[in-house]
Amino acid sequence: MYAVFVIGMAGSGKSALTSELLNLIRLKDQDAISLNLDPGARSLPYNPDVDIRSYVSVEGLMEEYGLGPNGALLMAADLMGDYLEELREEVESTGADLVLVDTPGQIELFAFRESGKFIAAEFTEDPKAVVYLFDGPFSKNPMNYISNMYMSMAVYERLMLPQIYVLSKADLLSEEELGTVIGWSEDVENLEEALRGASEGTAYLISKELARAISGIGIEFHPLPVSSKSAIGLTELYAEITRALRGGEELEP
Repeated sequence: MYAVFVIGMAGSGKSALTSELLNLIRLKDQDAISLNLDPGARSLPYNPDVDIRSYVSVEGLMEEYGLGPNGALLMAADLMGDYLEELREEVESTGADLVLVDTPGQIELFAFRESGKFIAAEFTEDPKAVVYLFDGPFSKNPMNYISNMYMSMAVYERLMLPQIYVLSKADLLSEEELGTVIGWSEDVENLEEALRGASEGTAYLISKELARAISGIGIEFHPLPVSSKSAIGLTELYAEITRALRGGEELEP
C-alpha cells in the first residue's frame, strides 16, 4: 500500500486538502483511504477511515495525568508510535491501494518527534511520499516563504521521503502574487531581491544565506498552486503523486 503524508505548518490546510484529494482520487476509481494522525483534532472535513483518536485521547491524557492541552498533545504524539501495528492492520484490512495520512496541525508533533519519524519509516514497505504545504497567503511574504523552505528541508532531513510542494489556498492569491511566489522558486536571485526589500541587517543576511544554502543543495522547489475550496491544481497534484510513487503509472497494488 502506498502512503502519502500531508504535512505543513498549522493552518496551512492539510485536512481540507486531504478531504478534497481523497474525493478526487476516488472519482478516478482508485481505491484510497484516509488516516487521521492528529490526536488533538476536534473536527475534520472528512470521516477518517482510520483514526489515531481511537487509540490516543488527548482529553483522556489530560484527565489521567493532570496535563494541560499542550502537554497532552506532546504525550499523545509520543504515544502514537506504540499503536503503529494496530494502525497498519486497520489500514491493510481495507485492501486500499493508497492511504492519505493527515498529520497533526502542529508540524513538530509529527515531523520532529521520534514517533512520527518511526511511523513514516515503518508504516509500509511500499513507496511513500510527502506533500508539503506552503500556506499561500502566509508565503507571499518572502521572509515567510524562506521560513517554509527551511522547514520543508528540516522535514526532508527527518523523514528522507520524496517531497511534493504545494502552494495551498491559491484562490486567496492574485495572479500577480502567484506569479511572484512561483518566480521565487525558479530563480534564487529573485528571492534574494525580495528578501532585501522585506528585511535588513542580520535578518536579511540570515534569510539570504538560507536561500543560497537551500538552492545549493540542488533540490528544486516548484510549489504547485492548489485550492481545496475551488479545486484548483488538484488534478495536477494527483499526477505529481503518481510520478513520485509509481513514475506516473496508475496507483495499483
